[in-house]
Amino acid sequence: MNLDLSFYSWDLISKFVLKGFYFSVFLTVVATLGGIAFGTILALMRLSGKKVLELPATAYVNGMRSVPLVMVILWFFLLVPFLIGRSIGAEQSAIVTFIAFEAAYFSEIVRAGIQSIPRGQVHAGQAVGFTYGQNMKYVILPQAFRNMLPIFLTQTIILFQDTSLVYAIGAYDMLKGFETAGKNYGRPIETYLLAAVVYFIICFSLSRIARHVQQKVAIIR
Repeated sequence: MNLDLSFYSWDLISKFVLKGFYFSVFLTVVATLGGIAFGTILALMRLSGKKVLELPATAYVNGMRSVPLVMVILWFFLLVPFLIGRSIGAEQSAIVTFIAFEAAYFSEIVRAGIQSIPRGQVHAGQAVGFTYGQNMKYVILPQAFRNMLPIFLTQTIILFQDTSLVYAIGAYDMLKGFETAGKNYGRPIETYLLAAVVYFIICFSLSRIARHVQQKVAIIR
């Protein structure tokens, strides 16, 4: 087998890959923000001490974390149109699925972050008359989110890598863009090789940023 890399060009990227890259980035950002918001709610439910909130949140988190993401993507894409009677599209399906799935992982990060705050901080908030909600909003969560920032970034990198799984339902992500380019140029192996290099460069660069943020947070602490 002879590899021919001569067809690599900006034309290949602009015609086939950029559209998929934009969607992969969009999906990563939306799923991260949505996952953190929903995950924070789940974490607070699990830490509430009330069984009516704790049990369903625990069941949701453990259930989602026990199933491969690609299976959740397929189930949602295939079952939801059957239940509501219409298709919602591959891209929209991927967005909802990623938020729902990633929330389970962000929930565990947030829960661990909240539990890492010394109890003295909680007691200090109570001493000045804060309610549970005020204590969380003004005392606990700001400190917890600062401590969790490096882990959030690491999970976001993993999330970006996982966006390639939407390929299974035909969504046009970055990997799909490379595959389409390979078909058009008749060089699928070379385009998959280029895809691997691009994913590596992006994820390695993000990991360096995450490490830098981790060092900054450690200095603040």
